[in-house]
Formats: sequence, structure tokens, C-alpha cells
Amino acid sequence: MARTLRETVNELYNGHEKRSVRFRYALILFDSFTILFFIAATPFRSSDFYHVAGYAIAVLIILDFAARFWIAPDRREMLLKVYTLADIIVVIVLFLDPFLSHNYAFLRVLRGLRLIHSYQLLGDLRRDSLFFRKHEDAVIAAINLFVFIFLTASAAYAMFFDDRPGVEAYVDALYFTVATLTTTGFGDITLSSTGGKLFSVFVMVVGVSLFVQLARALFTPSKVRYTCPVCGLNRHDIDAVHCKHCGATLHIETPGVD
Repeated sequence: MARTLRETVNELYNGHEKRSVRFRYALILFDSFTILFFIAATPFRSSDFYHVAGYAIAVLIILDFAARFWIAPDRREMLLKVYTLADIIVVIVLFLDPFLSHNYAFLRVLRGLRLIHSYQLLGDLRRDSLFFRKHEDAVIAAINLFVFIFLTASAAYAMFFDDRPGVEAYVDALYFTVATLTTTGFGDITLSSTGGKLFSVFVMVVGVSLFVQLARALFTPSKVRYTCPVCGLNRHDIDAVHCKHCGATLHIETPGVD
């Protein structure tokens, strides 16, 4: 019996066939490209090339969103996801981008919210990659730090360095962000206004906690995410056969031994 179009789309997004896995990794590559494109485009004034590229990316994001929405078992829940709201904002900003005056140019920083979509990729990786499941905590901590650094650097550029647009100013914003969140404090680039000082405090407080989280994930023993069917404990040793909490038998997927 032939599949309906909805069943085919659902298989591509949620199935385990080779073409489904390849399709999802193609989506991961697209998401990675858009994230890198928006980061690279931040320090440049708008141009026809960026407008056309932005429109093309917006259309692809809309198509991906429409497909996910169509097959979602709970559409209301999907609409309330943070990455869904971020994608909606990004699409709106991309379509408005050519019409933003200098006074509203800071809204372009909202394109960086596409970074939040990286968390949607975690579900695909958790489902398809054993390596990711083994090192999930470290990968998530690294993504948290990456997202924070570039969203914060873009915000700093838009709010405090946009008077001299260009790569040099964006590098200054990135340098300020990293020096502040690591509490290095060289002092060669500082924000002297009240808003700038409060922004610096925010960067230091959140940045240090993210660094600690990453260090802890890197140096603590690896655990895999697997929910015990009896007690619900969801972190276990990679080679665990029984749950340490209740003793129930576990069936954690492993690559096996040659």
C-alpha cells in the first residue's frame, strides 16, 4: 500500500531508514550553515547579496517549520517550544531586514536566535548517534557556551560597537565578551556607561557558570541518557547492565565487541 505524503514526511523526520537519517543530517548541515552565515554576516552592512541569501534561508526555514508542524502530534506544544519561537522571530527579521533603518538595525542581532535551533538538533543526534549519547553532557555544555558567546557578542556589537561597523568592531565585541566572561579583565576595552556595566555583570555571572558547567562535564565520568523503566533514573554508566538505584535490568544500546 502506497504511503501518503504525510506518512512519507513523518518517516523522513522520525524514521530509522537510511534515507531518513541522511535527510536529518542534511537538516543539521543546513542549520549549521545558517548559524555560521548569521554569525559571519553580523559585522557587515546589509547588501543585496545578504538580502537575497536571507530570503532564501527564510523560505527554507518556513518549509522545514511547516513540515514539522504538519506531522507534529501536539501542534500547540510545538508552537510553544523555544526554538520554534526563535525561528518565527528570525524569519520575521529576515523579511524586514532590507527595510530596517539605522535606528532599528540592532534588530538584526535577533538573527542570532537561530543558534537556539541548535538545541532542536540534539534530539536528532541523541536518536542517531551513539557517540553523542555517550558524551551528551559535554556536547550540550559546549553548545550552551557557544550559543551564549556569540549571542552576547552580537548583542554587544549591536548595542555598544555599532558606531563603527565592520569586522574590526565585531572582533572587539567578541574579544570584550570572552575577556569579560572569563573574568580576565585586561581593561583595554571596557563599557563605561551604566547600561554597559550592567551588561558586563550579566556576561560575567552567566559566562562563569557556563564555563564551570563545561569543565564539570569534561572531567566527570561519562554517563548515557537512558530512562530506567522501573524507577525512572535517566543517567547510567555506559556499560551498565543493571540500574544502580533499583537493580532493574537495562537495555542500553552499545556498539558491541568485535
